[in-house]
Amino acid sequence: MEKLTRDIDKLGGYLKRQGWLFANENITAVEVPGEGNMNFTLRIKTTERSFVIKQSRDYVEKFPQVAAPVERAIRESEFYSLISDHNILKWQMPKLNGVDRYNHVLNFQDLGNGVDCTYLYQKDEYLEETDLQKIMVFASTLHKSINTDVTNVRLPNRKMRKLNHEHIFIYPYIWKNGLNLDDILPGLKEIGDNLKSDDVLKYRVQKLGEMYLADGKTLLHGDYFPGSWFKTPDDIKIIDPEFCFFGRPEFEIGVTVAHLKMSSQPITLIDKALKIYMDSAPLDKDLCFQFMAIEILRRLLGLAQLPLSLDLEERKALLEEARSILV
Repeated sequence: MEKLTRDIDKLGGYLKRQGWLFANENITAVEVPGEGNMNFTLRIKTTERSFVIKQSRDYVEKFPQVAAPVERAIRESEFYSLISDHNILKWQMPKLNGVDRYNHVLNFQDLGNGVDCTYLYQKDEYLEETDLQKIMVFASTLHKSINTDVTNVRLPNRKMRKLNHEHIFIYPYIWKNGLNLDDILPGLKEIGDNLKSDDVLKYRVQKLGEMYLADGKTLLHGDYFPGSWFKTPDDIKIIDPEFCFFGRPEFEIGVTVAHLKMSSQPITLIDKALKIYMDSAPLDKDLCFQFMAIEILRRLLGLAQLPLSLDLEERKALLEEARSILV
């Protein structure tokens, strides 16, 4: 496997070998297009155009000490193959221009100078209803359109699910996991310790984890949160489906609702999100809220921290709500 770098000469040679640069086309600039966590990602600017390449490696780019399945980029390309006949879904995602299976590299359309929606975690930032509509319609369209009733293709993505399972359902409840919650916010460790001592809670978490690992009927994006919603001046695009698998839609929508809550979106907007989805696709709301609770616990107590503006009391209230839903 060739490990890509920002070296323009080496990149140019690699891209020409892949047939991703025209004969007389030269790289003029290389940029990092955003604050990605999982992968090595670059925007390539040339004399003719720009595009984005993403390489998955056997570790998490932001946390090199965390091992990750090297083939996750290929799983993402399989998601694109599954939606290739669905124009509504294709239109709302960047175009996949090419796949280098040997080196685990994807070549994407450049969406331009947009930003992902993690700005919502900042105080007094709210999701526009037009954007909410597109986000929820994409999810409901995906879940309705691609499932085991209409395709024989299966996308188990077990290695990525195992990684996600560890960080969602196990790591936050380990006593000595190497994460000092007081370094995140003083006072958070005591709250976390109380939850780690709750055997009933941990049993419910375990059972939902087993449900997450079980194969389901519905194709999921797998990581449907503000970091995967890319806002351009004209539209919202959906990116980074590398955690995709066939599972329960309640997991997907539960994660989405959890992030709307953690970003302090109005309850009316959260209710609207659920209504938009349920107007066109079925959903077990109780199970959805249980997965919502799991995601809140994971994000507030686990390794994958968010740039939240919540103070200690607000986090405590969310954690208590999550516990009450589960036990």
